[in-house]
Amino acid sequence: MAKMRGCIVTVALLLLLLLCLHQTPVECKERLIRQLSSQPSLATKPQEFKIGFKRVLLSIVLGIFTGLIGAILFALLIKIAVQYINQTPFLKGPVIFSPKISSKTLQSALANENQLLGSSSNGKYYKTVLDNGLTVAVKVLEPFDSGSPEMQSKSVKRRIQQELEVLASLRHRHLRSLRAYVRESDRFSLVYDYMPMGSLEDAMNGVRENHLELRWDVRLRIAVGVIKGLQYLHFICVPQILHYNLKPTNVMLDAEFEPRLADCGLAKLMPNIDRATSGYCAPECLQNCRYTDKSDIFSFGMILGVLLTGRYPTDSFFQEAVSGGSLGQWLRHLQQAGEAHEALDKSILGEEVEEDEMLMAVRIAVVCLSDSPGDRPSSDELVAMLTQLHSF
Repeated sequence: MAKMRGCIVTVALLLLLLLCLHQTPVECKERLIRQLSSQPSLATKPQEFKIGFKRVLLSIVLGIFTGLIGAILFALLIKIAVQYINQTPFLKGPVIFSPKISSKTLQSALANENQLLGSSSNGKYYKTVLDNGLTVAVKVLEPFDSGSPEMQSKSVKRRIQQELEVLASLRHRHLRSLRAYVRESDRFSLVYDYMPMGSLEDAMNGVRENHLELRWDVRLRIAVGVIKGLQYLHFICVPQILHYNLKPTNVMLDAEFEPRLADCGLAKLMPNIDRATSGYCAPECLQNCRYTDKSDIFSFGMILGVLLTGRYPTDSFFQEAVSGGSLGQWLRHLQQAGEAHEALDKSILGEEVEEDEMLMAVRIAVVCLSDSPGDRPSSDELVAMLTQLHSF
């Protein structure tokens, strides 16, 4: 509102200047006409004629200048009006994108004590049941808790709201769609479909603890779903979306182990995310270079490596010299030495055909984990590579 008042005052001052400029040439014209009509002959007074001519010329120039100022003012007024009309409304309360959710039931559910599913550097996940029996997951983002004037400003809150509107428009089989959000004074609550199998990290932890069996065909289907989700974000949706923070905790699994990418684009809204310690970021990201779709590919390579080996990039094994210092370097070393078989998770070794597919997948993971972004394939190319390994 203060910005609008400033614009109005500026326009008023310019209009006053325009009025003054417009009045001056009119008075000059009237004075010139009176002087010319009172003289007997211009031919007898060449000096006065020259002066009158200069005044007429000055009046013309001032008239043109006045018209130009008027055109600029008019264009400025139109621009301000269009910006005001197109400005994203500053919404309060629930914003619903699903017919299964009502504002009243959502607010009632959020007011109750809900089951904590997990937490990260950018918020907490809760499980809650609405009055109509629908189970949803709620992620509470707290981007304004720093208390800094910049983060508390309405422009920042409006920008986050605009980004959420874009994320809510994403519709794909392998994306976790935003169903609703609620803006409060210091946080946003984001509502998603509840995924009964949890995250890919939860599933892999179950495998490591022998609580869950995850065969190779299921793991490959998860990898294909993840890369198809990235393909949609990188090439199909408008505007193009980069995930920014792809890792097993952000790959959710439904009851059939179909993957859904979560938190698409949210890392851009949450500057406090510590990507440097996540173990899934491309080298160029850690050097504060701009994100590209190839950094998402590096993160996908890490996920594919986890599916193949059962090891996490943060595993203490990769701090030893024998591993080369990272999951990517270890896989690259074994492949070059012709020992890629040693990297495979022993719990998924089975038929010879499946083992051949897994060894091909190791090659794909190594290419995705290349230190040079230009050497990494695109998500488009990876969809073709992975779907050729198995029939989908």
